[in-house]
Amino acid sequence: MSQEQFLSELISSLGADVAQIAGDVPERYWTDWSGTPPQQPLALVRPRSTEEVSVLMRLCTAHRIAVVPQGGLTGLAGAAVPTQGAVAVSMERFNVIEDINIQTGLMQVQAGVTLQTVQEAAVNAGMVFGVDLGARGSCQIGGNVSTNAGGNGVLQHGMMREQVLGLEVVLADGSVLPMLRPMIKNNTGYDLKQFFIGAEGTLGIITRVLLRLRPAPQATATTLVAMPDFDSALAVLKRMQSRFGNSVAAYELMWDSFVQASQAWLKLNAPFEQRYPLLALINVDGKQESQLQDDIQQVLEQAMEAGEVLDAIVAQSVAQAQTLWKLREAPAELNNNMHPAINFDVSLPQADIGRFAEACEAAFTARWPQKHALYFGHVGDGNLHVSVDGKTVNGECDAVEAELYRLVGEFKGSVSAEHGIGLHKKPYLQKSRTVEELNAMRAIKNALDPLGLMNPGKVF
Repeated sequence: MSQEQFLSELISSLGADVAQIAGDVPERYWTDWSGTPPQQPLALVRPRSTEEVSVLMRLCTAHRIAVVPQGGLTGLAGAAVPTQGAVAVSMERFNVIEDINIQTGLMQVQAGVTLQTVQEAAVNAGMVFGVDLGARGSCQIGGNVSTNAGGNGVLQHGMMREQVLGLEVVLADGSVLPMLRPMIKNNTGYDLKQFFIGAEGTLGIITRVLLRLRPAPQATATTLVAMPDFDSALAVLKRMQSRFGNSVAAYELMWDSFVQASQAWLKLNAPFEQRYPLLALINVDGKQESQLQDDIQQVLEQAMEAGEVLDAIVAQSVAQAQTLWKLREAPAELNNNMHPAINFDVSLPQADIGRFAEACEAAFTARWPQKHALYFGHVGDGNLHVSVDGKTVNGECDAVEAELYRLVGEFKGSVSAEHGIGLHKKPYLQKSRTVEELNAMRAIKNALDPLGLMNPGKVF
């Protein structure tokens, strides 16, 4: 059957308001934030119901047409970029918060609801949602689930996987899995929803999500801490967790290269009179802010006596805390200030992160003496981000990637902590997965998508 026949049936089945053919598809749907060269899709579908998604998938199966699910298009691995001859499925119209239950701490949302909308709805209900990241205003919950998003709250709440109690998913053949049962304990065979969390749209299209919420803390205290080296950073984290337990809500570590770039790009004043090798932004939750600040001050004084802390600021107001956190917003400026930005998102054994950063810096400097590289991350959960300015390495982006991922393999880390594999990390997936693991993943893919229609060419 021809593509023309497929497009004719697509329009007649879903209507011109829901489906647009290639010449009418706006360019914003051709690529994502990853910088992958744009590709015009065969068609764009923007469904408003699960039934419309199911109809689409039945048509695509009948005509052997590939499908690329799209969320907020904020991904950095190219997973949402259309492949040639594929239909792009944007979930942006599927954007309703369907239910919030304060007593049970559950929220059911359609997949196209933005992360920020979920966060704000939770706060209005006296709750918090456990995932936060810089693209909160654009990224969608379905995309967050599909990439198993992390961000600033992982230390306390875990990855997106830990926030998901249920899913509704449309499979490649159009059948629907209604996995929205609101029970934490549901030990009835395979936990099917887990197959789709982190699968990057290669197994099915997520249409609804049942999210877990937590009670909002009564108070939060913020401190910015300067430290001499990475071992000191780990020691301070241990001190904080020993004193406050799971109330340590964030521990964001920034190397001086990142701090200087953030100050320059965002026009921020230096927080301290001098520069330090490492700064950590720490949030601690509790019941009373002034008591929290006093307790944090005590921990910091002990760390200073041990030589682990060189200087510190404990925010005395919400406004001051927000000012301190602005230092961590530089990632939003990477693509505007690096040409291009070569971004890495890796996980490593926590104790080895400092040595890994030093090894990267040494390897990059040996080959590209003029390189500009930034290091920062959610170190409390083992996640390090590295960004390199392509212009300062003579545009040798592939060589930079090969060198960094070689080191990831040596340190027995993961090539992706929270951004996924998509297109960009496929060549390096074997650095973090054995042949046997990859074969098992392919077997799952073949079972749920035997025709290979779901986001083809991504991950594998």
